[in-house]
Amino acid sequence: MATRVLFICLGNICRSPIAEGVFRALIQERGVDEQFVVDSAGTAGYHVGEGPDERAVRALKGRKIDISDLRARQLQASDFEEYDYILVADRQNLKDVQTMAGESGSAEVRLFLSYDPESQVDEIPDPYYGGSEGFETVIDLCSAASEKFLQHVQNSAK
Repeated sequence: MATRVLFICLGNICRSPIAEGVFRALIQERGVDEQFVVDSAGTAGYHVGEGPDERAVRALKGRKIDISDLRARQLQASDFEEYDYILVADRQNLKDVQTMAGESGSAEVRLFLSYDPESQVDEIPDPYYGGSEGFETVIDLCSAASEKFLQHVQNSAK
């Protein structure tokens, strides 16, 4: 059975689509993409139906990852049943996700960067109001955490 992973940020146009794209690229590179279902969503509905921020698309394109086909969606109550892991960008969104989850669902809800003990930070900073360097930082953080998360899932399956 496939491992179902949902990445979460506020609007689903910067951090969570970057995390989704980076993780998808990693599992494709490792030849294990058939073992996963991967998506992203936002806790807020500000950008539902919109594509990712153009700066995120550009930054990932420079690393040979294409997220231009993704569309923002809002986290739904059903996601807590449909996904095994809900990986969140920051503490405020984690709090919002946990509040929404209540006692329902079986998904493991955690900060995404908590899987990377070597990270100097535990939250993915929101690059929306900054320049292109913020998007590069987000990609670097997501790349490191994706490696560690994949190891976690593979070790858990043994």
